[in-house]
Amino acid sequence: MIEQPQPQQWTGKTGGTPWMQRTLIACLGWMNLPFVYAGMSLVVPFYMLFYRPGYLAQYRFFRHHMHYGRIRSFLNVYANHFLFGTAMLDRFAAYGGAKFKITIEGNDYYWKKLSEPGGFLQLSSHFGNFEMAGYMLSQDLKQTNAIIYGGETDTITEHRKRLFREMNIHPIIPQADLSHIYAINSALERGEIVSMPGDRKLGSQKQFRCRFFDGYANFPMGPYLLAASKEVPLVSIFVLKEGIKRYRIFVEEVTLPDEYRQKPTRQRAAALAQAFAEKLEYMVRKYPRQWFNYYDFWEEQAAAESK
Repeated sequence: MIEQPQPQQWTGKTGGTPWMQRTLIACLGWMNLPFVYAGMSLVVPFYMLFYRPGYLAQYRFFRHHMHYGRIRSFLNVYANHFLFGTAMLDRFAAYGGAKFKITIEGNDYYWKKLSEPGGFLQLSSHFGNFEMAGYMLSQDLKQTNAIIYGGETDTITEHRKRLFREMNIHPIIPQADLSHIYAINSALERGEIVSMPGDRKLGSQKQFRCRFFDGYANFPMGPYLLAASKEVPLVSIFVLKEGIKRYRIFVEEVTLPDEYRQKPTRQRAAALAQAFAEKLEYMVRKYPRQWFNYYDFWEEQAAAESK
């Protein structure tokens, strides 16, 4: 594992105009979700056709990392785009007041961490529908400080703020001057939860290069260096769709291998990044169609194929 800089590739902004988003939220408050899913399924082929980079990234994932054949890879790309669309619709439905059924794997462990005095880091990823965890894991023992993208439309921002207030969540928006680092440190010192992405950077270009599937990929240094230096628990949460209005949430601790416990902070952080990469790979193999990274996560392979 080595440190590796990586250029910006992702904005994190939800698509659609504010008017479209407001209309969708209002409609999903009373419309039947399967009916909306069916309509969206007709749009997916056009999205695959006109957003070529996303299609190719997913095709490479299924073809080269899941080792599917060409036809199976193509069909799974369609299923992946469809599930991504349903995930976005579920978010808007939640904004409109819809309720979802959840099953939590690791619920006892999660409540144990909540009842302990110290804070901890909660890792999200662009796999599954992590934002739904904030609307379904209701608790009032510790405030959750969620690191979120600050460039959303006013419509998304307003609905997020409303639901965040109801769910004891405080948003922290990354700033160019890195002032959000102070808010993160303060939250941990107060014994609260800090939730941040474990697979993409927030501001800093520094990343760890980790083994992932049958290649190497870059994971952000920030959360792992923070966990190692502050010596706080690192918890992974994966939220996977299993049916209409039905999700399964997996909560597990990301543990440091014993042989790294006496190592310098940077080496412990790199080992934690690798541990998360392995946990993420295990879950992605179980739910490959919910891998929602629409760019070349494995850059070296994409570069080699383009030559």
